[in-house]
Amino acid sequence: RLEEFLKKEVDLELSTLPDFEERVIDFSEVEQLMNSINAIPAPCAPVINPQAPNAATGTSLRVCWGLFSDDTVECYQLCYKPVSNETCSDEQTEHTLKVKETYCTITNLLPNTQYEFWVSALNASGISPPSERAVYVTAPSPPTIKSKKIRSCENAALVCWESRDINPVDSYTVEL
Repeated sequence: RLEEFLKKEVDLELSTLPDFEERVIDFSEVEQLMNSINAIPAPCAPVINPQAPNAATGTSLRVCWGLFSDDTVECYQLCYKPVSNETCSDEQTEHTLKVKETYCTITNLLPNTQYEFWVSALNASGISPPSERAVYVTAPSPPTIKSKKIRSCENAALVCWESRDINPVDSYTVEL
């Protein structure tokens, strides 16, 4: 039966004509409302902290910052470069790191060297203005004791050393 039915040509007529109009629906108000609900503003500029005591070694620095607003932040962009008196230098290359936390330890730095740091916050809406720049300093290299120049007697000792640092060192601590 099905086979016979499919072979027949069937003409269907609707008793009423469909009444379709071309309607243009304006969703602009709905779209604006949805955008206002879901949109988050770009974050404000973070505030970079000054260098904390014991936050440096000869080759690393721990940099910290804060965000003093309720902004939504996905990550931070930490930038740094060595501070130099020269106008243009290969070592003045700007480095950028993406960081999830509000702190970062940067390694493979030069001893007794000043570095300039600044940070921006990022979210889906964009990037914040950069923070103020802060200068951090790595610790000096340990001095080299000149063992051939050591002299001693019963109540005293003379110990000589030399610094391997290019920049001057403020003071040394001698331990016995």
